[in-house]
Formats: sequence, C-alpha cells, structure tokens
Amino acid sequence: MLNKDKQVDEGGEESASSVLLPEWSYDIYDDIIKQHSEAEASESEKNPLIGDKEPLSVLEAEYQSSCPVWVKKIKFLEQKFAAIRRARGDGNCFYRCFMFSYLEHILETRDKPEVDRIKANVEESRRTLMGLGYADFTFEDIFELFLEQLECVLQGTDSISHEELVRKCRCPSHSNSGELFKIMTFMGPLALTLYSRFFCSVVMFLRFVTAGEMRKRSEFFEPFVMGLASSNVEQFCRSSVLPMAEESDHVHIIALSSALGVPIRVVYLDRSTSDNDGATVNHHDFVPSSGDSSASSSSSSSEVTEPFMVLLYRPGHYDILYPK
Repeated sequence: MLNKDKQVDEGGEESASSVLLPEWSYDIYDDIIKQHSEAEASESEKNPLIGDKEPLSVLEAEYQSSCPVWVKKIKFLEQKFAAIRRARGDGNCFYRCFMFSYLEHILETRDKPEVDRIKANVEESRRTLMGLGYADFTFEDIFELFLEQLECVLQGTDSISHEELVRKCRCPSHSNSGELFKIMTFMGPLALTLYSRFFCSVVMFLRFVTAGEMRKRSEFFEPFVMGLASSNVEQFCRSSVLPMAEESDHVHIIALSSALGVPIRVVYLDRSTSDNDGATVNHHDFVPSSGDSSASSSSSSSEVTEPFMVLLYRPGHYDILYPK
C-alpha cells in the first residue's frame, strides 16, 4: 500500500513504494485528480467509454455527404446487423469492445462451461507472464478483477443487470491506493483520471494477456513486427502492446484471440470497391486453434463456427456490431 509518508526500513533504505513517484506527486495528486475528473465528466457526456446501441442508420447519416462508398456499404450492413455500439476512440477501443462484448455475451447466455474454459486460459496466461519474468504485483490485481466480473455476470438472479453492466463500464471512479495505483503509474501518467477503474483495469488485463501470448510465441509473431520501429517481439510489446492508448492491429487480435480462446469476427468498413458498385463488405474471422500456425481464417471459410463477437473496423477504430 502506498503512503504519502516516506517509508524507511530498519537498514535505512527506502522501500520501493516510497520512491515510486517524486514526493511532489503525492502533494498535488488530489488536485490533479479533481481537475481531470471534471474534464472526464464533461467528455463522458459527449463521448462515453461505451455507448448505447444505435441503429446503423445513425452511422450512415454521418457519411451521407462525405463518403458515398461507405454509405452504400453501411446500407449493406443494415441487412445483416441490427445495431452498433460505439466505443470511445482513445487507442483502447479494441480491448474495450472485446471486454464489453464478451461480458455481455456471458450475461445473456449464462454459459458456465464457457466461463470455466476462459478461466483456465486466464490461469495459463498468468503462468506465462510469471515464466517470462513479470513481477506478479504488476498484473495480479487486474487478473483477479476480471475473474470477479465474470462471476458477477454469471450468477443467476444475483447477477448485475444489463443496464448495470453498461453503467459500470461508463462510471469514472478513481483510486490512489494499492497495487492498482502502482500499475497505473507505470502504464501512463494520470491514467486513473481518464478511465473508469473497472474499464482501465480490464483493458490493462487484456494488454498483459496479449503481450504474454506474443512473447510466448515470439517465433510465430516475429514476422509481424519485422520492419516496424521495434526490432523484436519483446520491444514491440513494450512500445505497442502494454502502454495504454496504443492502437491495436491484426497482430494484437490474433494474440488475444489465441490466448483466451475467443473467436472474433472483424467487419471492415473501408473505401475499397467491387464489381457490384461497392456494396460488398469484407470480414475476417480470427479463430484460435491449438497448434495452428495461423489463428485466423478468411471470410470464405465454411468450417469455422461463426464467432459470437463481431466488431466493426473503421480505419484506426473499433465498435461492436449486433447481428439480426
């Protein structure tokens, strides 16, 4: 537990927690929290961390005058999808959409075998991270928080309602104590002031799982990061996976889907056209398969069970789609 007072052990050496932040940080922390909380409250009204379900016609109207190709494609999507749920575009949208879509699925299905299965995968990810040399205090609390939320949405009549799940994922709450504060200080300055404790913690959890999977299978993932600013998988994880607000791409989806064993369908809304006047929308299924050299399949595959999680990708951003 962190204290504002400097801690000194019997040998006269400062404890790790006492030197985690400069002394001035503790003195002004409350004021900074207040300022950023007010800014976050204003931002949340305009752009919540997770939005309400909306008809795709709302998205269509946004591009009516600026992108005719997208309008045609959105009309095509309206034939297959009933609604869209938007996530804030802050670099964490993929992980946030994954988390909310998964918990929503468990809340609706009460699928205990699925919860038991993913718990086993989470435990395997925990062992992977420890084997890679990560200190347990950097991820233990956030792993436990995710498991607690799984149990919360699974518990029959004692479970939270759908409205409560949405509200929980939107409500900003802050804490400056315990290991969570240590982790948030490591992940980025003032990160606690910008996200709800729940959302931020679960995003961090998913980032750790993704990084662990990539490093465990570094030989497979090495070609994905070659030519990028990072020279190897470990450096890529440090610069492009673990830090909050870093955007996610193909490689992140493969790693997370494989680690947790959750298939993901990504529908791509882009400017590409086809012979039928641009009305076709491509999708890609990321399907984990034990021992497979590629955790994905093309949209033409007929042997893969259709993923329950469907995300809409627009350049640099992910939202959730709901099939009819």
